[in-house]
Amino acid sequence: MARTDRLLDILRILRDGKLHRAQDLCTRLGVSQRTIYRDMDRLTAAGVPVEGTRGTGYRLAERIALPPLTLTPAELEALNLGIAIVAEAADPGLKSAAQSLADKIDAALPQEVVAEAEAWKTALTPLANAARGLSHMATLRGAISGRQKLRVAYRTPDGARTRCTIRPLRLENWGRVWTLTAWCELRGDFREFRLDLIEEAVALPELFVDEPGKSLADFEARQS
Repeated sequence: MARTDRLLDILRILRDGKLHRAQDLCTRLGVSQRTIYRDMDRLTAAGVPVEGTRGTGYRLAERIALPPLTLTPAELEALNLGIAIVAEAADPGLKSAAQSLADKIDAALPQEVVAEAEAWKTALTPLANAARGLSHMATLRGAISGRQKLRVAYRTPDGARTRCTIRPLRLENWGRVWTLTAWCELRGDFREFRLDLIEEAVALPELFVDEPGKSLADFEARQS
């Protein structure tokens, strides 16, 4: 399993708010405890609100402190969204200021900084591709609210391009990672899409209602 896929799997596990021991995580993901420790360091250094220590367990924190402010996850999402949009500006001064601000926010977050953090952030959430994903944000939010199907074109991390019709269920933000949870009609299963890899999102003139096995509640039950 690729590291980026494993990190997203860890986020899916931690989203239940419960405490998860490293030993249980390594058994579930098929990796060593050393790998889990490194993954947790990468997540916290990248701005994901993970709290916990080796030997006790890990979980996602309810709030993210940014001294002298205390931000909710939604507020941090709005802040990161603004930074990512400005980072795509044509003005080199604004691009530089956005990157500098992002670095300062990362440094101020109450997390341990590790040497590989920058490499991981570049691999998973490259700011150079942020505009492509964020440009679909209004369409995705509108479709979730209106229970409207979408046709998306998606490029996987290995470069393969796919098209599918989905039922969008939830948008989530993890530090600077945005994901869309949806029911994929092509696969006949739930799927989580990275927004930075969505190349096209078109709202279709077709609405959907919750059906057994295809709702957000069903997805969350599967994760528990």
